[in-house]
Order: sequence, then C-alpha cells, then structure tokens
Amino acid sequence: MLLAGLAGIVGILIGAAAAMSYRASLREHLTPPPANPTPLLPSGVADVLAVLRSSAVVLDRDDRVVRASPAAYSFGLVRNQALLSEDLLDLARRVRRDGEIREAELEMPRGRFGTATRSVLARVAPLGSSLILLLVEDHTEARRVDEVRRDFVANVSHELKTPVGAMALLAEALLDAADDPEAVRRFAGRVQHESDRLSRLVRDVIELSRLQGHDPLDSPSLVSIDEVVADVVDRSRLTAEARRITLVCGGVRGVKVTGDARQLVTAIGNLVDNAVRYGPEGSRVAVATELVDEGAQAVVEISVTDEGPGIAEPERDRIFERFYRVDSARSRETGGTGLGLSIVKHVAAGHGGEATVWSAEGTGSTFTVRLPAATMTEEST
Repeated sequence: MLLAGLAGIVGILIGAAAAMSYRASLREHLTPPPANPTPLLPSGVADVLAVLRSSAVVLDRDDRVVRASPAAYSFGLVRNQALLSEDLLDLARRVRRDGEIREAELEMPRGRFGTATRSVLARVAPLGSSLILLLVEDHTEARRVDEVRRDFVANVSHELKTPVGAMALLAEALLDAADDPEAVRRFAGRVQHESDRLSRLVRDVIELSRLQGHDPLDSPSLVSIDEVVADVVDRSRLTAEARRITLVCGGVRGVKVTGDARQLVTAIGNLVDNAVRYGPEGSRVAVATELVDEGAQAVVEISVTDEGPGIAEPERDRIFERFYRVDSARSRETGGTGLGLSIVKHVAAGHGGEATVWSAEGTGSTFTVRLPAATMTEEST
C-alpha cells in the first residue's frame, strides 16, 4: 500500500511538471520577441567576470553595458549601463567593425574633477557575434615605479660623475706637482676625500638595492635595541671625538623588536652619522630609546637629537627622498650621498614602522624611528 501511494504521488508530480513544461513552451511560441533583445552572455562568462581583478566590461551592439565586473564599477569605468570613456568606446567600435582584437595604452582621468590621470592597458576583443569584451588593467603604479627607477639610475650616474671627475683632475694635478711636496700632500688629501665619498655612494646604492630585494620579516629574529644602539655609537665614536662631539645614550633599556639587526644598525647608524657630521663642533648628539603603549602592541621609539642648524619647514616633507639634500654644497663637503635617510625610511617601513622628523631652524633636529615592540610570545620563542 505504501509503495503504491508513493508511486501515485510521483506520477502526479511528473504529470504536473509535464503540464507546466507544455504551457511554458506554448507561451514562448505565442509571445512575440522584444524589438531589441539583450544578447545572452556565453555560458560561464558571467562567473568569470565576477572574480576578475581586471576591470571587465561587456558591451552590446548599441554600446550598452550588458555586464561589468565589480572592479569596473570601483574603477569608475561604468555608470548607469554606460561606458564613460570615449577612448574605450572608440576601441570597441573599431573592433566591432572589423573583428580584430586590439590593445592600447591609455591615459584616463582619475575622476570627474582635477587633472590627475591613470595609466591603463586596455584589451578589446569580440565576444560571440554581437558582444564586445573590454579588459582594463591599471598600470599607474608600475609606470610610477619605472619612472622612479629611471630617475634613480640618472641620479646615481650624475652623483658618480662628480667624484670620478674630481679624482681624474686631481691625479693630473699630482703628476704636475711631483716636485712640490706640499702640493702633493694637499692634492693627495683631496683624492682621499673624493675616494671616501665615492666609496660611501657605492656602499649606499648597494645597501638600498639589497633592502629593496629583501624582506626583513621573511626570516625575522629577536633584536635587542640596546645592542643596536651600542654598536652604532661605537662605530661613530672616532668621528665624534675628532669633531669634539659628545655622544649621549639614554631612555628605557631592555626593549626588543622583531626583524633584522644588521638593517637596524644601518638605519640608526645613518641617523647618528648625519648628526655627528652636520652638527657643530663641540655640540652634543643624544640617542634615546622609549617604549610607548599604543594599545594592542607597544611601540619602540629610537630618537637621535642633534644641535645642528635645523631643517626649514618646506624641506621636511622631502628629507627622506633619495638624493635630496637640504644643503647640497655642505653634503658634498662632508661626503654625504643623499641616500642615508632614504635607507632609514625603507628599513623602518620594512619592519612595520615609520621614520619621522621634528626640527626647527636654529634649534637642531630629532629623527625618530618607530617600530612595533616584540610581544611576550615572540620573546619566549
């Protein structure tokens, strides 16, 4: 009886499904098609568009947007089923005419106002018989990196020319002054100065290149800030004594961070070296370590304070740029390369921190590296 009842129910369901299928088929034949039907996307295309990182847009034969990826909306390419870029529309119409796939680099405005632009790579291809697919990738950052790289190479080439050219001229002067011991000593001293400057520049370029290719948190270790500061002060002691500059250390002891000890010594060392080189003779340079409670994770602040001439406000925003010098003539005289503070900023960022500066003209400067402190879990491992 139970089996018979189930069979009856199944039969009823099958019959109902067949009836509904018949009615649907009948409506399809009796209802006239719309005057301008929206083309259907090929199977699976909608799912692909939904997960694409690139901005993707599908246009119909009337240039209306049939489907667009979320990235296309956030990028500002599409609004109210319309493609906003005339350059992209022109590409789409040309592809529709001849069926040829096209690719172009375009400059597009970032918004409705202002003059800022984005550099994009657009690929346009036919999709079926009546649709056009546009894929747009933002290459603005890649273009910016290329420009920075070109500027960097140009700056390095320019900086290398000065000491190399000076050494060549001094070598000629030495040869001409072979019979004058006083002139030989004077020219030899200048050769040594230019040689030291060249060595520092090459060293800083190599260091910056190494930093860009190495993430300090890929293989981190526990680093004692006390040891970092002690190492830095020891390296700068001879230069400081030669200029009668007093090095003073203070603040909290025993703090640790997670990262690369060698990089941190280089960064803090650059700050102390700058303070010693540019501070007035007989002045003081202070290195202080503080532990600041900022909620979830404490922050270690290593600050280097000098009694130098200070930095004017317009210069402070650019002080960490590569090759930027507040006083170019003085930097060259002291052997500065213009890369030291850029290295400091890069090291701090690589350790999840930041580098800042406070300064006022005539009262000196304080450079501070702020780093996340090691947690108790990290210290116990």
